[in-house]
Amino acid sequence: MTKKTKIGNQSLKIPKIILVTAKFLEAISPKLAMLFAAKLFVTPIKYKIPKRELHMEQKSIQSKLFVPSLKKNIVVYNYGKSDKKILLVHGWSGRGTQLVKIADEMLDLGYSTISFDAPAHGKSEGKTTIMTEFIASILEIEKQFGPFEFAIGHSLGGMSILNAIKQNLSIKKAVIIGSGDIIQDIIDDFIQKLQLKPKIGLLLKNHFERNFGEPMENYAASFSAKSITVPVLIIHDKNDDDVNVKAAYNIHKNLKNSSLMITEGLGHRKILGDSKVIETVKEFICN
Repeated sequence: MTKKTKIGNQSLKIPKIILVTAKFLEAISPKLAMLFAAKLFVTPIKYKIPKRELHMEQKSIQSKLFVPSLKKNIVVYNYGKSDKKILLVHGWSGRGTQLVKIADEMLDLGYSTISFDAPAHGKSEGKTTIMTEFIASILEIEKQFGPFEFAIGHSLGGMSILNAIKQNLSIKKAVIIGSGDIIQDIIDDFIQKLQLKPKIGLLLKNHFERNFGEPMENYAASFSAKSITVPVLIIHDKNDDDVNVKAAYNIHKNLKNSSLMITEGLGHRKILGDSKVIETVKEFICN
């Protein structure tokens, strides 16, 4: 018997043993329950690469990149031969080939794509990570593989791109698909699905803020959006069970120059391969 939850914007099935352990620790000590939840929150699951992504994995030039601020190596995928480059950023528990359908279309438009396995994802080092490491990876990739014309991100990747632009990632336009927004919303939902009391969510947020020395909401997509002037295309599905569509509307409201596409019936992942979505991305980039 399992229960669905969302860790880092990725629907997962939590084994009953984890739910029982979480409740047991909560009964003993809220702090122990929070530390247990914190460990789960920063640990992505590495999935086997699906067949639809294999050609991108095989045709990409792959290299290791050391990110000095993290003291970690990540794997970078250089797909295509054009000097005009587009940065692709996957979501939580994803990998550098996850946006393959979009990448193939970008090659047809005359671009090459640069993507990567974020820390603790795919072939990259580590077992735990968090959004700040996605952002640091993006900024280091820009130094080594940029400049980029555009950036396209899914889920946590979309949040990371907006934060990276805020930290001076230089691009002409950005596309974010199924992006999360408010950090507290993500934490609260995660805690609820672990069947823990809301106060554990507050303890968890305080734990991360102590570790990082700043408010977590500094990384909310809508907060970063306020300082962004480049055009941004926001795509989100009305039936996204991983990230509520309200995130898209809130990000849109806070951007100075944005377009919003709301789809229906595609959820959080099918949206990446939808022909109408990809056509909209192409039109946005070309115009």
